[in-house]
Amino acid sequence: MSQSANRRRHRVLLMLLTFAAALGGCSDIYYDRRDTVSLGAGDAVAVNRVSQAVDMWPEVAGERNIAFNGQKIQSAVERYRTNKVTPPQGIGTSSLNYQTPPSAPTAPTSISP
Repeated sequence: MSQSANRRRHRVLLMLLTFAAALGGCSDIYYDRRDTVSLGAGDAVAVNRVSQAVDMWPEVAGERNIAFNGQKIQSAVERYRTNKVTPPQGIGTSSLNYQTPPSAPTAPTSISP
């Protein structure tokens, strides 16, 4: 076999391998084994539940007139500007003021006659 025929054979083989690799990229749906048209298919119940909801937000969520205290806001901005942090008070989730219980009297450790 001549050298030019050998190059032609390699060139044809390279073109066939490139074509096969390009066709392999089209088989995404086959390898993922999906029987759906899109990736988001199959959520019909969830879509119906959301689309038939009357109004999921409470009425006060649309309130634009928010009450505020200008003096507190001004002092907070000043503390932020001067980098002076005020330690938080009452960071617990309960509104009760818990205190440590009084200690119980201790029992004697040795018996004396």
